[in-house]
Amino acid sequence: MNLGSIKTDCRYFRGDIPCKPHKNFNAHCIDDNNAPCSYYDKITEKILIIKLGAIGDVIRTTPLLTKLKQEHPSGKIYWLTLTPAILPKEVDVPLKLNVESSLFLQATDFDLAINLDKDKEACSILKLVNSKIKKGYILKDGIPAPLNSEAVPKYMTGLFDDLNQKNTKSYPEEIFEICGYKFSGEKYILSTYDEYSKSWDFDKSKKIIGFNTGCGGRWTSRLWPEENWAALAKNLLSKGYEVVFLGGEQEHEKNSRLAKASGGKYLGFFNLEKFINLVNQCDLVVTGVTMGMHITIALNKKIVLFNNIFNPNEFDLYGLGEIIQPSKKCTCYFTSSCKNEEYKCMDYIEPERVLNTVTKLLPL
Repeated sequence: MNLGSIKTDCRYFRGDIPCKPHKNFNAHCIDDNNAPCSYYDKITEKILIIKLGAIGDVIRTTPLLTKLKQEHPSGKIYWLTLTPAILPKEVDVPLKLNVESSLFLQATDFDLAINLDKDKEACSILKLVNSKIKKGYILKDGIPAPLNSEAVPKYMTGLFDDLNQKNTKSYPEEIFEICGYKFSGEKYILSTYDEYSKSWDFDKSKKIIGFNTGCGGRWTSRLWPEENWAALAKNLLSKGYEVVFLGGEQEHEKNSRLAKASGGKYLGFFNLEKFINLVNQCDLVVTGVTMGMHITIALNKKIVLFNNIFNPNEFDLYGLGEIIQPSKKCTCYFTSSCKNEEYKCMDYIEPERVLNTVTKLLPL
């Protein structure tokens, strides 16, 4: 074998280390009998996705991979993000946002580059990347701006609350539109991390309901009162359901209190992969608009979603559940903390209403 016989356009070729077919099967680009490698997968296009974070936003962007694979079957997909470990196997080259990746991207020629983030870092990278076609958002005069006409509507709804409130499209519809595609119900893609499945002690004869009680440190306006979580848990336990409290380190003390007050289970907080598998043990999850919501949808679990400060049209639940909103008007649209002195709108998502929705979606 000589340098000229190496297939650098193969999907598996790395250049710095042996490819997987060689390591696993001792494959060569050309074997001793001058026959081509049976694993050769010719790449004709390089496609870059820039979607940095947060994790939930990355997960809810994965439906785009299905469409890109259909439209560009010989394409090699690169994805730049803050959390590359969460990306599915459909991504050929996951990249973490750092100096090394930025240099690599600037030295690589792409056929299609898509930036779906409107922050300055992502927009700067799209501007610096060399690509035949660019879509999404780019930096102009030091300010994020839409690059193609299809990216304008989502840009505008991000600037003006009144336009955002009038929006009738879900997030998947919006990002597909930015890329010039029509959304046809393509689903999220996420591993279930089954290696953690033996970690959980649940009564499998019961329906398991997860309570994802957090909402992140920024958006405290979305918090449901602890007494409501406890009341809902007690009611469901009395009916014969299994209840488990979900969350991260930030929710540890709260979930410990709730488990003690209600009799529900709390198993602790875990790394992201193990948390995903814990959610996968649930039959239904009650959650606010959080990373846990996107994980629940990605795992095809039934869902009851609390929403008070966002446009409900943004969320596509794929027929898995229902959105419950306050029975009293919420005046804190897209604000991190509720400034209404008269009442907090999340107090008007009544436990009885949630109970009825849960038992309707997941009857015993």
